[in-house]
This record gives sequence, structure tokens and C-alpha cells, in this order.
Amino acid sequence: MAAMRTHTTEHDLRHHGDAEVRDSGVALTDLAVNVRAGTPPDWLREEIAASLTGLAAYPDGRAARAAVAERHGLPVERVLLTAGAAEAFVLLARALTFRHAVVVHPQFTEPEAALRDAGHSVERVLLRPEDGFRLDPASVPASADLVVVGNPTNPTSVLHPGGLLARLARPGRTLVVDEAFMDAVPGEREALAGRTDVPGLVVLRSLTKTWGLAGLRIGYVLAEPSVVAALERAQPLWPVSTPALVAAQACVSARALAEADEAARRLVVDRAHLLAGLAEFEEVRVVAAAEGPFVLVRVVGGGEVRERLRGLGFAVRRGDTFPGLGPEWLRVAVRDRPTTNRFLQALDQALTLTSPTPPLP
Repeated sequence: MAAMRTHTTEHDLRHHGDAEVRDSGVALTDLAVNVRAGTPPDWLREEIAASLTGLAAYPDGRAARAAVAERHGLPVERVLLTAGAAEAFVLLARALTFRHAVVVHPQFTEPEAALRDAGHSVERVLLRPEDGFRLDPASVPASADLVVVGNPTNPTSVLHPGGLLARLARPGRTLVVDEAFMDAVPGEREALAGRTDVPGLVVLRSLTKTWGLAGLRIGYVLAEPSVVAALERAQPLWPVSTPALVAAQACVSARALAEADEAARRLVVDRAHLLAGLAEFEEVRVVAAAEGPFVLVRVVGGGEVRERLRGLGFAVRRGDTFPGLGPEWLRVAVRDRPTTNRFLQALDQALTLTSPTPPLP
């Protein structure tokens, strides 16, 4: 297994799935954004709404921080609450010192964008579709003192073995593992959150995906106390709002964890239905080892197909803004069976209308 290395920046690292549905002018079924449909649940809305009576006071994150620490079996000194996982990437880029940053792609592009904005040069390790986008630790340069990797990875939906990722750790290296979608994996198998035996490990979590809180901005960092302290010094005062703090505490409660695991198990069934439907199209190749709430597909005439799907009422995520992917790649969010059936019918129409192109290898 081999991987390419590159320093190029030709991709639009600031493009995200919401751009596929924003200002569209028409109602689209959203398969481009990975936030779980039908969220936040009513009980969570009610808890957030109740917090509005306390907006006159400055936010106090101690209870939420303690709740997150307890959820992962960690001391509070290893927890930092952030305005979504995206803020954490900015803090890492600005607060830590390193000489050789490596980002494993294809993956969420915000880490590299934040690093470049902070003046860092970034080397990319590009995983290959012929390898199923699986990571060989040997492909990461030994000289790298910052390594960023997603698990499960956006957009490939590949879940790397936790033990394999832990092998990337070494003295003098910061290993950042983005686990924003780990709570969509039943039992969170392969998670590194809560581990204290991996040197230099930084785990990022988001509460916006499973709970539908993208507009509220809440996530957290799990790391060694010295790293947490450095990141906290780079934060502005009161970086997380009172409603977001209340949401954080609620989303790590026993009730919420049970609900999230149940949703993850339903997701497995819904994803299998989507994958089975996609397998019926000879023009489509799927990254088969999908473990996240989305799947990555390679489609003949992908750019044209995406536009035709929009005309048929469905938004999917373009893949060509992810380093390592081209316009033939599309990311599709997993939804319930009725929505998936409607999407598959639309995809059939879109493929029929697409201009003839050579078949995929």
C-alpha cells in the first residue's frame, strides 16, 4: 500500500456541504450536509430553550466541562470546550509550535485551511482509492511533528483501526484525530477518545452532527493538560455560549448516549439500504467500507450528475474540493429508507440524462 505526498493547494479548502443547499432558490432534499435528520430532538430543544433565561450572566463552562470529562473517564484538565470542532483546528494551528505538519487526505479540509491561514506549510499524504482509502502508517513521514487524520474519515467514511492510528504517535509529535463522526459508529469502536497512554494524542469531538446543533457551535478537545492549557490561552474570553454549554452537558448524559447509540445502529441499516441501491448502477462505484453517516461514490460524469440531481430536487456534496479526489466523486448522506428510495429514483433519471462518457475502470 502506497500513498502520494504533495504540497499543492489547488483545492477549495473552504467549500463545505452547506454551500450545496444555501441560496439555491429551490427546496432541495439535503444529502450534502452530514447533520442527522430530524434533530435536535424535542427534549434537547427544551433544555436549550430553558437556558435562555440565564443569558444575562456570563457563560460558566465548569459543569459542562466536568460532564464531558466524566463521559470519557478523564480529569477535567484534559478537556477543552470549543465553539465546534472547527474552532479547535484554528486553536491548534495558532497555539502549538511545530515544523513539519502533515494532513492525511482525503479528509475534512478545515484543518489544512486553518494551518495555512496561520502561516504553516502543510504536506499532504494522499490515500488512494485502489487501497480503499486505508492508511498505511509508513506513508506518514517520520519527520512530521504534527499529523492530522479523521476517523471515521470525512468524506471516505473509512473507519481506521484505533490501534493503527495509535502507531502514528511518537515522542515530539502531536497526533490529532478528528472523531467528529465517531458517535455515529455503534459502540464507538476504534475510538481513541479517553486514551491517556498515547503520547501527543489530541482527539477532537463534535456534538453538532448527531444532535443537529451546527448552528449552535459546540465541540471539545481531549488532550494532555499542557496542550489543553495552551489552546485555552489562545481562546477569547467566554468562547462557548450558555446555550451551547447546556447542550454539551445534555449531549453527554446517559440518556443522550443511549439515544445516540440507538441512532448509530439505525444508521447501519439505513446505510446498508443505500449501498445496496447504489450497487444496482453500473455507472457508480462505492467506497464499500463505509462506517460513517455518509458514503463516497465515484460516478461517471459526476459533475453533470450532481447538477442533474439538483434539478430533480436533491443536493449531494461535490468531491473535487477534497485533496485526492476529482469531479467524478460525490458524497451522499445516509437518510431514512423512503428518502433513499426517492434519491435512487432521481439518480436513475440523472444517470439516464447524463452525456455518454467512458465507463469507470
